[in-house]
Amino acid sequence: MSGIVGVCRTGECELVEKMLAKIRHRGPGGQKVIAKNGAVLGVVYRKGGRPPYMNKPRCSAVWDGRFSRNLDRVETDTPLALAAVQDGKVMLVRDGLGISPLYYGEVDGTLVFASEVKALVGIVSKVREFPPGYKYISGEGFQRFFCLKAVDTWPLPEEEAVRRLREALEQAVADYIKDQTEVGSLLSGGLDSSTLAALARQRVDRLHTFACGLEGASDLEYAREVADYIGSIHHEAVYTVEDLWRVLPEVIYHLESFDALLIRSAVTHYLVSKVVSDYVPAAFSGEGGDELFAGYDYYKKLEPETLNGELINSINRLHNTALQRVDRSAAAYGTDAYVGFLAPPVVKLAVRIPVEYKLYQKADEEPVEKWILRKAVADLLPEAVLWRPKVKFWEGAGVEDQIAAYAEAQISDADFRNERRLPDGSYLKTKEELFYYRIFKEHFGSLTDLSFVGRTPSAPGAPLSTAKSH
Repeated sequence: MSGIVGVCRTGECELVEKMLAKIRHRGPGGQKVIAKNGAVLGVVYRKGGRPPYMNKPRCSAVWDGRFSRNLDRVETDTPLALAAVQDGKVMLVRDGLGISPLYYGEVDGTLVFASEVKALVGIVSKVREFPPGYKYISGEGFQRFFCLKAVDTWPLPEEEAVRRLREALEQAVADYIKDQTEVGSLLSGGLDSSTLAALARQRVDRLHTFACGLEGASDLEYAREVADYIGSIHHEAVYTVEDLWRVLPEVIYHLESFDALLIRSAVTHYLVSKVVSDYVPAAFSGEGGDELFAGYDYYKKLEPETLNGELINSINRLHNTALQRVDRSAAAYGTDAYVGFLAPPVVKLAVRIPVEYKLYQKADEEPVEKWILRKAVADLLPEAVLWRPKVKFWEGAGVEDQIAAYAEAQISDADFRNERRLPDGSYLKTKEELFYYRIFKEHFGSLTDLSFVGRTPSAPGAPLSTAKSH
């Protein structure tokens, strides 16, 4: 995982160095500062990796994520955040789904940007999230080049849909692995993470899988079964409740959020990411599978004609919620996260697959979520895992409501009444959120505009009417 910063003004090397210091964890392998007419750019990169920057006559660029060296082709849905300067003009680009993070603000009318909020706090007066699928060109402003929208599904026969999905998943995994012989995969023992682990195992000499949870957590048991089945080198991170409390301040600092559901799912993710960094520079993560293939229970309550649109909306909300968790947990330890389900070949196909193949229902029976995905990987996984019902990450890891209960116990009714109103006029809806916000404020101060903080729509106290989905 790399990270970028920049100031769109000549001669700001000292400020760029200061900003890079705040995100050095994203790239412990080294850093590079490029001073050009019109801007100063900076990048940090991981150990063993090459600096993700380039210099061409009259042009320099830095980026976070996979990148084609042809600047004329940056307007794609490839996972990247890019900054380039040419002939005194600056261009910023963020990928269409927001897999790579990017934020910006202004100092005396000058645009300043960074991969993480912490690099901007204390420098700009207002932090904004750079919107996914947009590019910015100095003097021309923001321009949208990509937008994932609901489209008509294809009338695919079941067999063809299964075959094409399997091929797309295999291609996505192959594109991430390239010529690597050793890679990692987070493994909860659920369908999504198990699918990517099984596909990755076929392409590398050594696959390291990583499971985490409290003692006795169901994820640990299912992950062991998958690891044995596919022949991976398996690692378990077993934690106590006290370990969760201990790392909460670190998690909130790296996550840059106080969203309740996001933090609950991030704590164990953050802890297991440390173990990943001890063995491999990159690991697959199953984010996006539920949103593409209707994995959550609430999808079952929607009318079929509205389901596809809601799936698209769910994917478009990932950039500052679940994808932020994946990015920050990996970046905290200088590793990469491979989100195979959100690779272009998978997304482009998945949005066209008929919804009845995603939520498959026989007469008088409960709909089966992610049915088409289960069919596509039926030969790769043990039966118990292939048909395992969806379990929320923190529940499968054994955390359940322990974090929420601990947080709420620290906040009195009077404190909640007095502190629930945030500086930007919005409100915290639960004591749990207030507990997290207090820690957030210790790290980032009393920011007067918190619009960059993503809010999970289904989070306690964050109804759809007030959730920030951007």
